[in-house]
Amino acid sequence: MSSRFNTWTVLTVGVALIVALPVLVVLAHIVMPTQGIWQHLASTVLGRYLTNTLFLVITVGLGTAAIGTGTAWLVAMCRFPGHRIFEWALLLPLAVPTYVIAYAYTDFLQYAGPLQTWLRELFGWGQEDYYFPSIRSLGGAAILITMVLYPYVYLLARAAFLEQSVCVLDVGRTLGRGPWRLFTSVAVPLARPAIIGGVSLVLMETLNEFGAVQFFGVDTFTTGIYRTWFGMGEQVAAAQLAACLLLFVIIVVLLERWSRGRRKYFHTTGRYQQLPEYRLIGWRALGAFTACTIPVLIGFVVPGALLTHLAIQEGDALLGTRFLDFASNSLILAALASLVAVGLAVILSYGVRLHPGPVSRTATRIAAMGYAIPGSVVAVGILIPFAWLDSEINGILREHYGIAAGLIFSGSAFILIYAYVVRFLAVSFNTVEASLGKVTPTMDAAARTLGQTASGTLRRVHAPIMRGSLFAAAILVFVDVMKELPATIILRPFNFDTLAVRAHNLASDERLAEASTSSLAIVVVGIIPVILLSMAIRRSRPGTRQVSRKDEDL
Repeated sequence: MSSRFNTWTVLTVGVALIVALPVLVVLAHIVMPTQGIWQHLASTVLGRYLTNTLFLVITVGLGTAAIGTGTAWLVAMCRFPGHRIFEWALLLPLAVPTYVIAYAYTDFLQYAGPLQTWLRELFGWGQEDYYFPSIRSLGGAAILITMVLYPYVYLLARAAFLEQSVCVLDVGRTLGRGPWRLFTSVAVPLARPAIIGGVSLVLMETLNEFGAVQFFGVDTFTTGIYRTWFGMGEQVAAAQLAACLLLFVIIVVLLERWSRGRRKYFHTTGRYQQLPEYRLIGWRALGAFTACTIPVLIGFVVPGALLTHLAIQEGDALLGTRFLDFASNSLILAALASLVAVGLAVILSYGVRLHPGPVSRTATRIAAMGYAIPGSVVAVGILIPFAWLDSEINGILREHYGIAAGLIFSGSAFILIYAYVVRFLAVSFNTVEASLGKVTPTMDAAARTLGQTASGTLRRVHAPIMRGSLFAAAILVFVDVMKELPATIILRPFNFDTLAVRAHNLASDERLAEASTSSLAIVVVGIIPVILLSMAIRRSRPGTRQVSRKDEDL
């Protein structure tokens, strides 16, 4: 037993160190002198960075928690017209980059845009006759980011609701709790690990958001890091700003752990019944339909329609063979990165489960902190050691064999996949950890008494139980990699562009009509996995009956 624990602990720490290497390289700059740059930032812009970042974190966190949890309960437990469509439609904003939505709504809502032009023509207004709020503001950024990121909470909350035991819900109903009280007092507390996991992902993604806030002119820690590192050339000061982002994440995680206390959430049986269904009629059905429709409209339908209109009008001049190269590059990178990230997440979370000591827990938390570091900072943290390694290898080859191998690591797709895993490991780790934490330890003990090893228990007991969550983790990483931009721009090999790079390059030059083609391609590629994921999560609950055609029509 001890040897197995030691083996898994060494494996966990080894994986964590490899994944955490870029973060550690960046953090190593904290102790270096800044020559007064930090003091200058503190006296001028640091306060604005802090207040804007806090505002975004609080508003986006609360907004996504409310929208994601509420819509997840509606589609999982309630029956109203269109609920089957909303099961997958509510996930569609996951496939849309925030910077693309920012460009689309700016073009639509600006003074010369279609909406204000139509209002002036309809009412005969002049420029001074009306007030129209600017979307390019802190509040506008918070609304758009919320509408793009709420699927993180929705996805994990819905999976948690579908996995809940009917027995617990029946006990709540026998105590006189109606659907609303059952939702607030029973279902939400049981789904809390998944909901908090989704909100944590949202908060880290908000802290890392760059494209939309930069385009809107909102100063946050992330834009400050880019400006300080790449504009002012002050790597040390930028690394110290990145450390502030880490502090935000650490505080959020510690507060959640403290509030959870010693409470645990387990499935104690493998026997499941069909979940109760609350059939809504009248104004309740209309309210549920409206609550699910608004996020889909704002986060997907409207920007998708705007981009489609622009693509039909003009589109990308490179549409054809070259465009297919962009798409294949994005698909291959996203698929490989998602598989590696989920595999490493399973190793890390299972290693901590087997040997939950301070070394394993600290190692996994450090490894998962890559999500809180901006993509460009992660890229620089990777470039420094791998550029040194390439230089050393080439020096040895030239000295002993008279040849030069070139950029073996820093000029290949390997470094891109490495960056994606570092950047998005927390996405898969949080999902896998939450799912694994709900498996009661008595199952491990029972498997061991039947002669199963630690790896056999993982393969035969835990993996089937976590099937839906593993699918969820893989799709989350896949879609995030499809949209990832900063690290891809810095680390991509020569003549190796992705759809995200193509869309950003065109949109940043105000060529939104041309950028719409690549943007729509990212969305289309993400739609199919999102729908398949929704179906897989529903089927992953044992005891789920086949839906009749009458129910399907509803």
